[in-house]
Amino acid sequence: MSISLNPQAVAYARRLIQDGKLQNDQGHWGQHNPDTSEENSFLKKHEMEEYANWHLGLDKSKGEDTKGRYKFPYGDFKTVHRDGLIAAKERAAQQGYHDIEKAADELLQLLEKEAK
Repeated sequence: MSISLNPQAVAYARRLIQDGKLQNDQGHWGQHNPDTSEENSFLKKHEMEEYANWHLGLDKSKGEDTKGRYKFPYGDFKTVHRDGLIAAKERAAQQGYHDIEKAADELLQLLEKEAK
């Protein structure tokens, strides 16, 4: 699987954090990660490009108009979640995607600074 960093999503997450659209949550990402029905509902109202903004990774072996192309979600389509960034960072590290791991870590540090 060839997953690469989605720089557009990194820039989007950075803007959201700077605009205060963040959750400095201490919970488990599984509690906040949008499920399939929430993803489908979002896509009924938004373009795939907007969906892509919520994912730090791109699997270029999948079609651009498929949800499977977009990996490492970090938010709930409204706010950036601290636990989402932590989950993305940990999964990227485990799978050897160091550029995604680094981006998630930088966003996490920005979120924690902005949340104070």
